[in-house]
Amino acid sequence: MITPYDPPMDPVSILHEDAHIVAVDKPAGLLSVPGRGEHLADCLLTRVQRLFPGALLVHRLDRDTSGVIIFGLTPHAQRTLSMQFEQRTTKKIYIARVAGEVAEQTGQIDLPLIVDWPNRPRQMVCHDTGKPAVTDWVRMSSGNGESRLRLFPQTGRSHQLRVHCLSIGHPILGDPLYAAETVADHPRMMLHSQELRINHPESGIGMKFRAPVPF
Repeated sequence: MITPYDPPMDPVSILHEDAHIVAVDKPAGLLSVPGRGEHLADCLLTRVQRLFPGALLVHRLDRDTSGVIIFGLTPHAQRTLSMQFEQRTTKKIYIARVAGEVAEQTGQIDLPLIVDWPNRPRQMVCHDTGKPAVTDWVRMSSGNGESRLRLFPQTGRSHQLRVHCLSIGHPILGDPLYAAETVADHPRMMLHSQELRINHPESGIGMKFRAPVPF
């Protein structure tokens, strides 16, 4: 189920800015980068570049995911931050509302992922050709047929949290690709990038950016 692209028009919410980086709170429903076609040209990157013409992409969030995303404002900052993501020295925390009442308090999902080519952009678990993907999680609350989880991705595969939650029988509510039956009852996908920790690309000082959970 692919929903029509109707991005929110809220002004860019800036969490931090300096001469080297800018961190913003991406709204749900807005692409991180342009898609194919003029109708998919509006995205967070181009909006940020209107405010910071030198802004460069470092990482992405799915269209329907909200929360913290960071851009480099110089080529050096982009390279340094990109290396931190590649070397997995960044720390990411997501919040998700999922279907069903999760019984365990904590857990780890270690399932390799690969694109499901006949059904792309869907991803799927594949033990033969999938790339390693690991997610730690903690149950925050549970009741009324759903649970709230704190997710700690150790890798950054496409749709990792969405497929991993699905794989344990608790898909993310409102997910148009992996839980289409829940979309009618939820105004958005219930996945939010709450916190991102990086080392500043110039000073090396550890920094933490947080975006309030909107659900």
